[in-house]
Amino acid sequence: MNLWDFFVWLFWFYVLVACIWIFITVIIDIFRDHTLNGWGKALWIIFLVFLPFLAAFVYLIARGSGMAERRAAEVSRAQADSADYIRSVAGGSSASAEIEKGKQLLDAGTITQAEFDTLKAKALQKA
Repeated sequence: MNLWDFFVWLFWFYVLVACIWIFITVIIDIFRDHTLNGWGKALWIIFLVFLPFLAAFVYLIARGSGMAERRAAEVSRAQADSADYIRSVAGGSSASAEIEKGKQLLDAGTITQAEFDTLKAKALQKA
């Protein structure tokens, strides 16, 4: 095997990986699309099985903009979920909520009046 054969093999390997990537992306988008009914999804899959390259190109041309919109919506939803989770874990509660929790602990006898006053002062300093 000479250098030229290696580059030809490398090119065809790249083409194979790119085709598999496109097919997987199209199949994932078909099932992600909520506007497409079950029969439409089945027809696209059958089209992809029997004429894979033609089906993938037709799908990318006909529904490519929808693919980008669905992907952007998914990314946006994931970012919002992540931000909500971070806020819930970080415990970014307001000063009044912290004072209320401290008052409940004071009423239950868990903390003393001095500890409550310290907690209240810290909560008011944050605000």
